[in-house]
Formats: sequence, C-alpha cells, structure tokens
Amino acid sequence: MSDKAPAWVVPVMRAGYAARGAVYTVVGGLALLAAWRGGQAEGTTDALAELRSVPWGVALLWAIAIGLIAYMIWRLIDAWMDLECEGTDAKGMVARAGQAITGVIHGAIGVSVATTAMGGGNGGGGGAQTATQKLMSMPWGPWLVMAVGLVTIGAGIYYAHKGLKEKYKRDIRVTPLARKLDPVMKFGLIAEGVVIGIIGASIFYAGMTVNPQEAGGVGTALDQIRSVAYGRILLGVVAIGLIGFAVENFIEAAYRIVPRRSGDDVMTLARRAKLKAEGKLQEATA
Repeated sequence: MSDKAPAWVVPVMRAGYAARGAVYTVVGGLALLAAWRGGQAEGTTDALAELRSVPWGVALLWAIAIGLIAYMIWRLIDAWMDLECEGTDAKGMVARAGQAITGVIHGAIGVSVATTAMGGGNGGGGGAQTATQKLMSMPWGPWLVMAVGLVTIGAGIYYAHKGLKEKYKRDIRVTPLARKLDPVMKFGLIAEGVVIGIIGASIFYAGMTVNPQEAGGVGTALDQIRSVAYGRILLGVVAIGLIGFAVENFIEAAYRIVPRRSGDDVMTLARRAKLKAEGKLQEATA
C-alpha cells in the first residue's frame, strides 16, 4: 500500500457524495410534501422514479446511478487502501469493513436507479422484501436476516453518533459555507441515523417472525414515522433532516479531504474546533 492516495480517487469520491446528496434531496423533498399535504411517503426507488416525468429526468437518473456506483468504488478503495487512516487494529478494521459494506449497498442502489432510468424497477419496500426473502430461504436464513437487521441498526446508531459527536468534521475542509451549514449537517446525520435504525428494526423483526413482508426500506421507515401520534409533524421533521443529510453530502462532495492524500496539516472543521478550544485559533490562522 502506498503512503499517498492516487489522485483519481478524489473526483470519484466527489461524484459519489454528490449523487448521494441528489438522492436524499428527492427523497426528503417528497417526504416533506407528504407531511405537508398528507399521504404516503415514498421510498428511494419510487421517489427517484418521479424524476422520469420531468425534463432531463432520465439523464439525471443516469447521473445519479453513475455517481452511486462511483461512491461504491470510492468506499471499496477507501477501505482497501485505508485512505482515511483508520489503522489495522480491531477498531480500524471494523471501520474499514463498514466503509466497504456502505459502498456495496450504495452500488446496489445505483444499479436499481439505472434500472429505473431504463423504465424498470419496483418501488416501496419491494427491494428490501425481495432481498430478505432470498436470504430467508438460505440455511439459517431467519438468523441471517436478524443479523443483517442488527448490523443495519448499528449503522443507524453510527450515523446518529457521527452527528451528535460531530465526527463528520474530521475530514471537511474549513470554508465559510461549511461553517455556516454545520448545524444542518449535524441534524441531517442524526435524522439519517433514525431512518436507518427503523429500517434495521423492520429487517430484524422480519427475521424474528420469519416473514419477509415485515422488512422495508426508506419508504417503510417513513410510513412508520407517519403512523405514530403527531406523525405528520414527526415526518416533516425527519424529512427536513433528510434534506439536511443531502446538504451534508453536497458539502462532503465539495470540501471533503482524503487524509492519506491531503496530509495532517489541512485546516478541517475538527482541527479548527480543537484549536479554538485551546485558544490557539488566531495564532494558527494568522
């Protein structure tokens, strides 16, 4: 493994985050409309399918699909080459495994979006239910499904923790826009954690009840939020949060660094916060 990341990983990374930002802009925007007007919130595939009816919608779908596949490539290379300097101890290897899994998931979504661009695909919770049903048919299937559910819940906790503890600041370069949108990014990551956690809980319950129909994706999670007391208000809050998560991805697309390429002396949001807390910010930025 070389000490410095190759230059080509940076544009691939930026394309990936921009595509993920576009996905959550559409999903969050339609969820906000559902909260405002009433009705059912749409999952990722159904929400993106709406783009087919707008000018340049198919071209945009292809751009999103390519971007999500680029995100998968970035994450797999990121994990393999340890571009974020996670290390090779137990904690680092878990983090790198998470990067690879996240990449594969988004690559699968990219393929689904490409299918939608060609006029195919299914919506709602169908994707999650079909995958769960296939997994359920394997030896020890229900246990495997429950394991996937627990991993997904863990991913939700990770996103929420990343937002609450402001871990995202570590790799974002300081700019006036990044500083101004910092609260939006934090809220967006927490909202994403809530949605992913609900998805994980539905998958776990599907394994526990040996019923694939209980599993669902983003649309199912949003519908469950909508179904509780004051559900439309909660759905609106979560929808705004998902739009915030889209903003976080766009900021990462524009200002994220690759630690193994940028080095340790780049002024990131996290470094700035640390220097400010130590009273050294003026000296460091003079």
